[in-house]
Amino acid sequence: MAKRVAVILSGCGVYDGTEVHEASAVLVHLSRAGAKVQMFAPNTEQMHVVNHCEGKPTEEKRNVLQESARIARGDVTDLAKLEVSAFDAVIIPGGFGVAKNLSDWAVKNKDCTVQPHLEKLLKAFHKAGKPMGMCCISPVLAAKILPGCELTVGQDKECEKWPYAQTAGAMKEMGCKHVNTDVEKAHVDVKNKLVTTSAFMCNAPIHNVFDGIGVMVKETLKLA
Repeated sequence: MAKRVAVILSGCGVYDGTEVHEASAVLVHLSRAGAKVQMFAPNTEQMHVVNHCEGKPTEEKRNVLQESARIARGDVTDLAKLEVSAFDAVIIPGGFGVAKNLSDWAVKNKDCTVQPHLEKLLKAFHKAGKPMGMCCISPVLAAKILPGCELTVGQDKECEKWPYAQTAGAMKEMGCKHVNTDVEKAHVDVKNKLVTTSAFMCNAPIHNVFDGIGVMVKETLKLA
């Protein structure tokens, strides 16, 4: 029987929403695995809108659900309607939308809070023994709601290849076990049924990011 997977988006565009290439990779790998996918996003205003040519915030206002519909080709549902019992697993691609719209990590770092309804849903998936797959910055959500979990955002020593390695240190401070993992691989926390991969936390060729997300998707489905 096809696995039923909820994919949670946070807008459209790396600087203020879901990272488009990561979302696409997740969807391609789920499709290849024969999974039945439904996409969700919160029906809320974005923290802000960023001009992606300049990387600077603008005065414009946009809705997270409406922006996520760009990735979902219109087929996206309000996160408030997600029923955990209807799915075998949940996957959350990265992008700054995770740190701005699904949480306030971008502002508060390790002292962040997760969007209340999303926190409730992820705890329900965990309690039900259903796996969660996360990539790029989205493992910060797991770090906040699953103290002591094992995860990866890549490497913990900053360099040209790993420009965001300080995130690993923040996760350690939150009580998690960070496992250094290459971009083409994923880490599996069997106990918590949590699968994570670094994706664009690594300055790597896009096909390496795609392959690493493929491993994350495969391992998540294996746990479902």
